[in-house]
Amino acid sequence: MNAIITVVGSDKVGIIAEVSALLAKQKINIADITQTILSGNFVMMMMVSLDGALVTIDELRTILTKAGEQMGVEINVMAEKVFSSMNRI
Repeated sequence: MNAIITVVGSDKVGIIAEVSALLAKQKINIADITQTILSGNFVMMMMVSLDGALVTIDELRTILTKAGEQMGVEINVMAEKVFSSMNRI
């Protein structure tokens, strides 16, 4: 199963490193990643594979939401199928 993770907030050092480390700890592979800075705001989108993950998507959502609060960014996790359905024209 794939999931889409979005991270949005004020730009600061270490956001990618911290999110990536949390994913690695749970054996979650980053399949694709893009990030940019928009008017001083950090914006990142990742597609990750949960095949072989140590946690469910709901547990991952809880872990990343808590981490985002500590980092001062908003992190959302959504199943790829749901994301694709929501963004279909």
